[in-house]
Amino acid sequence: MENNNYPLKIRDVEPELAEMLMKYFTGEHTGFVQVGPKGYFLPHRFKYEAFKIYTMEVRPTDVFVVSYPRSGTTWTQELVWMVANDLDYETANKIPLTERYPFLEICRFSVYVHPVMKKRFQEENSDCERKLKLLEYVTQSGVDQLEDMPSPRFVKTHLPLSLLPSTLLDSAKVIYVARDPRDVAVSFFHLNKSMRTQGYIGDFKTYWQFFIKDLHHWTPYFEHIKEAWEQRRNPNLLFLFYEELSKDLRAAVERVSKFFGKKFTEKQIADLCEHLSIENFKVNKSVNYDVMRELGILKAGAATFIRKGKAGGWRDYFDEEMTAEADKWIAKNLRDTDFRFPHMSQ
Repeated sequence: MENNNYPLKIRDVEPELAEMLMKYFTGEHTGFVQVGPKGYFLPHRFKYEAFKIYTMEVRPTDVFVVSYPRSGTTWTQELVWMVANDLDYETANKIPLTERYPFLEICRFSVYVHPVMKKRFQEENSDCERKLKLLEYVTQSGVDQLEDMPSPRFVKTHLPLSLLPSTLLDSAKVIYVARDPRDVAVSFFHLNKSMRTQGYIGDFKTYWQFFIKDLHHWTPYFEHIKEAWEQRRNPNLLFLFYEELSKDLRAAVERVSKFFGKKFTEKQIADLCEHLSIENFKVNKSVNYDVMRELGILKAGAATFIRKGKAGGWRDYFDEEMTAEADKWIAKNLRDTDFRFPHMSQ
């Protein structure tokens, strides 16, 4: 039920626009909303969980990994968990990342797994009780999962800071990771095509238009990033760039270690970098969301959840017109801010 005490206005996307978008994103069957003054674009059912997320109890020992999707979230989650848990490889290999990090906005009202799709997955897995239990777990409310978890809790979310608990940065630790939006769009395009919960059926050029016009989940992209950038000097927030991890993983490991007050030997850092290398990460079943493939949420034959881990791969997808358009879009959104991606020319 929608809560009238929620401090931000939630507006339904116009029916005609929603109908058009649902023809491209076949996993959505109800519509979409735009939240707050920045108009964050989310599935229609977010309105029923918004207040619960915003007012959830935050513990001082909580650790949130926050990002726009496909910004290096999974990579950062594993790095953060390993550092905070004193390099516990045994547990990391035994317990999938999906269990170590509840996904906050996966809700009992199925914000990101529409009831129509959930019923379909239930029917497809009806002959296996174990799979049905797995399905219930991965679609259970992230807030409900967290209420039952012992501390310290590790949380994954793609929501911007303004839609997260208002007390979050008062005591909990937040690690935010950002990535070149052109690489984000390419990676998210592939995920939207391979995940049946999104079920995108269009081409990349069309997808790019939805992305830059703020008509896709969790956009507007730059507002999302700028909210975290404004908090980069808060002692409880660490701002990372995907390109930093890609270029100098060791330096990123050291930054995260310092953030958590941890000290490791040269060998321990080298071993962690090896564990986190893209080559090893792509074959690590604990982080590759194999459960989604097993349940049929990830399409059969789809690439692994961890793709190429390549910075600058967007050039293989953008023609000259799109490249020029992206340059203008980026420049426009950075015009009144000191935010800059470290790999882009100033």
